[in-house]
Amino acid sequence: MRQCCQGCHLRYRGFDLASQSSRFTFVMIKPSHYDDDGYVIQWAKSAIPSNTLAALYGIAEDCAGRQALGAGVGIDLVPIDETNTRVHPERLAARIRRDGGTGLVGLVGVQSNQYPRALDLARKFRALGCQVCIGGFHVSGTLAMLPGVQPELQEAIDMGVSLFAGEAEGGRLDEVLLDARAGTMKPIYNHMDDLPGMEGTPVPILPRDRIGRTAGRHTSFDSGRGCPFQCSFCTIINVQGRKSRYRTADDIERIVRVNVAQGVNRFFITDDNFARNRNWEQIFDRLIALREDEGFDVKYIIQVDTLCRKIPNFIEKAGRAGVKRVFIGLENINPVNLAAAAKRQNRITEYRRMLQAWRSIGVLTYAGYILGFPADTPESIQRDIDIIKRELPVDLLEFFYLTPLPGSADHKALFEKGVPMDADLNRYDLNHSTTGHPTMSRAQLEQAYRDAWETYYSPEHVETILRRARASGISVGNTLFLCLWFYGCVTLEKIHPLEGGWWRKKSRTDRRPGLPIENPVTFHARYWADQLVKHWKMLQLVVRYGRLRRQIKADPNARSYSDLSLEPVKDDEMDELEMFTLSQSAQNAVSKARRDAAASAAAKARAAAG
Repeated sequence: MRQCCQGCHLRYRGFDLASQSSRFTFVMIKPSHYDDDGYVIQWAKSAIPSNTLAALYGIAEDCAGRQALGAGVGIDLVPIDETNTRVHPERLAARIRRDGGTGLVGLVGVQSNQYPRALDLARKFRALGCQVCIGGFHVSGTLAMLPGVQPELQEAIDMGVSLFAGEAEGGRLDEVLLDARAGTMKPIYNHMDDLPGMEGTPVPILPRDRIGRTAGRHTSFDSGRGCPFQCSFCTIINVQGRKSRYRTADDIERIVRVNVAQGVNRFFITDDNFARNRNWEQIFDRLIALREDEGFDVKYIIQVDTLCRKIPNFIEKAGRAGVKRVFIGLENINPVNLAAAAKRQNRITEYRRMLQAWRSIGVLTYAGYILGFPADTPESIQRDIDIIKRELPVDLLEFFYLTPLPGSADHKALFEKGVPMDADLNRYDLNHSTTGHPTMSRAQLEQAYRDAWETYYSPEHVETILRRARASGISVGNTLFLCLWFYGCVTLEKIHPLEGGWWRKKSRTDRRPGLPIENPVTFHARYWADQLVKHWKMLQLVVRYGRLRRQIKADPNARSYSDLSLEPVKDDEMDELEMFTLSQSAQNAVSKARRDAAASAAAKARAAAG
């Protein structure tokens, strides 16, 4: 490839770029997935902003600014999040043709449960003559962990769709766009063995009107990628690597300033574990300076591990930086289950101290909790949730099926052993059972999953959650909103809260291939009846709990509320609380914690004496 002094590409693989159109259209679609009735899950406002879409848009914007396709060649960027925007393949294909006929449709950040929908969209775009590329965790994880090219990936290649594995920074997107403009797309772009650094890379950004389609006008960015731990159910370590890579504090400040400049000041930092970001303190210090010295009204949601409390100043600085919600991978309170998932970093003896530390600075806590470990039974699941309700001061609990996600060690192990797994990737959303259990039937496991949500979000426990929030200085209204969101998504919409949103949208013709397109009268009658019933039931919950919220806020003694979970941690509580005494594995965990504490104290004594 020869370049002119300005860096514009004159020829690329023998193709005369200068003779082509001066416009190139890059359509980036973050696909949704199908519900149990085969309709695309879509909302007027969705809940979770797509970090991949923001990251890729920023990289593509940088390509356009550098004129990566040649001097005078403009790149038109079209970002679409299908969870809040309907995709119209015919209109998008017509736009590409209208703008000169050169372009690329990228299906980005595609998870395993979204892959069937991505493939269906790709098929439509290919039929319209568009070049298509699919990237994301499913492609990357499958190519990284399984031999050869798996059938669902080969299906895409056979229809002329390119696959992208890895990350797009470091000039990797340039290559794809140049190939697309030249009409020489490769079947596979595999960069899994060469993951790029993150320092100084383009700012993850989305246009303000796109961000406005998410609830609360949140956007997202990652400050680091990769994870040092080895959880067997996780795909992060095999897609982003176990060697962590980071943005600098300068990078993060630039991301925040650029977004604030367009009126966006709520952020979800998507690092799988921000506490293990080696730059966490510099980043927090920079965010603290923005808030305290320059008056930035910015707030953050982060994800951390259960040992973050032991990092000096971490939680205190998180509060000052503007962290208002934190997601914690609690996963389970049974040490046998944690060991089965290679979750060795989770120590049940640390849970209470860690959760109370976050409450002490007024941060609302979410915790992920996995059901379906080999040792689980319907009775043990219910028992453990009851223990959590009494003894742990966690606000929101999110339940997930133990799912062998493609790209995880669990999936690879089952694949190699020939263990049956659900063939429908659409079900791999952590909200469906996808493989057998050693002691429970699928029906028993599914009932246990439904019962878990009903048990934790019972009226009695929701009241307890709200009273704890008031006592800890956490917004009662915000906590109630999230409780209703979680409960309503699961019980009314039949989807996981992470896929939730406001006002469900359905298109009659956007139904999964193989299922019938309904009669217009029947479809719209059912849709509106369904909306009315769901909103009526939700209104009843809002009225009921709204009354409770007002009572709690008016109660002069509400701030002095306490219960077992809020009581200060005592030295002897591990001999009393059920979480620590229920099983031999729990007692073993206590014994180990005490041995470790004694060894640490002895080491400190020797150091002081030495």
